[in-house]
Amino acid sequence: MITVSNLDVQFGKRILFQDVNLQFNPGNCYGIIGANGAGKSTFLRVISKQIDPTRGQISLGSGERLSVLSQDHFAFDEYTVIDTVLMGHTILWDIMSEKDALYAKADFNDEDGIRVSELEGRFAEMEGWNAESDAANLLSGLGVSEDLHYNLMADLSGKQKVRVLLARALFGQPDNLLLDEPTNDLDLETIEWLKNYLSNSDHTILVVSHDRHFLDSVCTHIVDIDFSKLQLFSGNYSFWYESSQLALRQQQNQNKRAEEKKKELEEFIRRFSANVAKSKQTTSRKKMIERLNIEEIKPSSRRYPGIIFSPDREPGNQILEIKGLTKSIDGQVLFKDLNINVEKEDKIVFISRDPRAMTALFEIINGEEKPDAGTYQWGQTITTAYLPLDNAKYFDSDLSLIDWLSQFAQDTNEVYLKGFLGRMLFSNDDLAKKVSVLSGGEMMRCMISRMMLKNPNTLILDTPTNHLDLESIQAFNNTLITFKGNVLFSSHDHEFIQTVANRIIELTPNGVIDKMMDYDDYITDPTVEMLKEKLYK
Repeated sequence: MITVSNLDVQFGKRILFQDVNLQFNPGNCYGIIGANGAGKSTFLRVISKQIDPTRGQISLGSGERLSVLSQDHFAFDEYTVIDTVLMGHTILWDIMSEKDALYAKADFNDEDGIRVSELEGRFAEMEGWNAESDAANLLSGLGVSEDLHYNLMADLSGKQKVRVLLARALFGQPDNLLLDEPTNDLDLETIEWLKNYLSNSDHTILVVSHDRHFLDSVCTHIVDIDFSKLQLFSGNYSFWYESSQLALRQQQNQNKRAEEKKKELEEFIRRFSANVAKSKQTTSRKKMIERLNIEEIKPSSRRYPGIIFSPDREPGNQILEIKGLTKSIDGQVLFKDLNINVEKEDKIVFISRDPRAMTALFEIINGEEKPDAGTYQWGQTITTAYLPLDNAKYFDSDLSLIDWLSQFAQDTNEVYLKGFLGRMLFSNDDLAKKVSVLSGGEMMRCMISRMMLKNPNTLILDTPTNHLDLESIQAFNNTLITFKGNVLFSSHDHEFIQTVANRIIELTPNGVIDKMMDYDDYITDPTVEMLKEKLYK
């Protein structure tokens, strides 16, 4: 249990939040949401005592342990992978370290023997003999192969380190767990493992994430940081989002009587509760939605970017034909003999256990890379817009934001460009910024703006939700659902895939799986699992 009492956090004149009084209880998972800069990560750092609050206090239940997902990828470089995970349980690790040091003494005496006996007793009580195997199981579940368990952390890639640090946070069943963006750099299968792990936890979990499906799957409550306040809602992210949108529409309709508004809200809650009750989500298990006070539902102050793609022309019947396409990197086959015919209205998600496969395919069909073999042909009516995984080369410039965008616009009128950037949530003060100093999220919004200016009828998107906040992801997602053209994309965002894709293509070194179905059906289809076992051998 975590209790927050009379908490204020202020930096200079800027108040992040004030008068926060909340209690986070065991068996619940709390999703912390808020606009960029609202203080989500800061709130977690205050709870973990990495930052001192301006006022107030944080307390844990008696004898409880708090574990935090470390954001420092270099802090444990001198340790082995398995030891890094074991160190996540600091009490157990200290016992193990002291015990080993005493056994290693050349002049081991009777006093040392008494101390070792005490330590061995505590070690046994904490099931220390199972610690290494438990740590290994966590690592394997998170996709860290056994041959890496005794390597130094310094020898791992950044993505591998992320998984080890996550295992470290989870190790030892901590009473209270703080996770800041735990799904970053995880593939879809590992995210699924983590969802199941957290959903079965009886401890207190606080999580910050931009993955809506992840929040929906694990969260019993949402804590919204808005108007310098933290407000607690029962239910998952989708319930919070839909209810806040409903409240906003009601606020805008000033003529509607209070009774009508209340009935509309009550009907919404009944409808949503019925839907959740049929699902396997954690929210259903906790059955908290029915207790929601209607008066708590308020419109959010969030702003959503205006992402709209308006094709200049309708695509013809020939979209894209791929024949015999093969690509390897450093002798490792990503895909081979790929044969695909993209049909009109196809919205295809490409997935693979090796994310380099999707990036290589997209770079090839955009003329930026050469295949090892095979050909591709776009239809004559097709106009494409490409969102690459790495966009750094586009921003290696001293141009201002407005001058940068004007390079890609037919209409370079400053009033038009300002209005366009305003819809993408850039203020007047932002327009003079050099693009080289933009944040990752700002760069992504610029790249999306560049795509919109092309008026394409086919979109190619390599992991489009990277660096975007929840509001931008939601806006992007909504516009792709209604987009009257073709979409070829890759993503680690379950909700994005489920709501946009009508066709799944999985790339493997030994062939392709191509299914006309939605993603939820794909991941539960036994015939697909059999194909995977065969093709990934």
